[in-house]
Amino acid sequence: MDTVAVIDFETTGLSPAMGDRATEVAVVIVENGKIVDRYQSLMNTGAYIPPFIESLTGISNAMLSKAPPAAEVMHALAEFVGDVPLVAHNASFDSKFLDAEWLRINRRRQQAFACSMLLARRIYPTALDHKLGTLVRHLGLPSAARAHRALADAEMTAHLWLKMVSDIKRQYGLDAVPHSLLCAVQKAPKAQIRHCMDQVRHKFESGM
Repeated sequence: MDTVAVIDFETTGLSPAMGDRATEVAVVIVENGKIVDRYQSLMNTGAYIPPFIESLTGISNAMLSKAPPAAEVMHALAEFVGDVPLVAHNASFDSKFLDAEWLRINRRRQQAFACSMLLARRIYPTALDHKLGTLVRHLGLPSAARAHRALADAEMTAHLWLKMVSDIKRQYGLDAVPHSLLCAVQKAPKAQIRHCMDQVRHKFESGM
């Protein structure tokens, strides 16, 4: 199994293009089927947290006033993650904030994101919906006491990722499920998923 970095951001809103900023980031490293390391920090960008977001996350403006500067956190995050492939639940959201915050320190992301939400839609079509909390309950995975905090959500996503990899191996008879395969599967129409899996199996069987 590929080593991956599962990342989650809490933010002041939905879009960095609209001026929203990250307020907290967490990453868990998944290696050999288990979580082996963690990084988490609040980050002070000087941005204001609206009351609705504060009630959702529990992160207050007072908390951020005592947090380390965003640039310091982003440098530490970049060093922690390195070039490890990335995973997030609703990766289109987290990737935008990661790219925006890294751009502020003149860093550009090189590695791809896999999206556990897009993958879950293809692998677990009978789930009530594909929100992280719903999938955790649907699959009986470890849950967090408090959702909508970065480390709790990153850890739940990591457990979901491990479950998906395990289920794909069993369902499609694969010995390995590389990050690159799941990046392809998340974009594939449901009717083509079997074909993607067969291609990977053939590649491994032929020793390529």
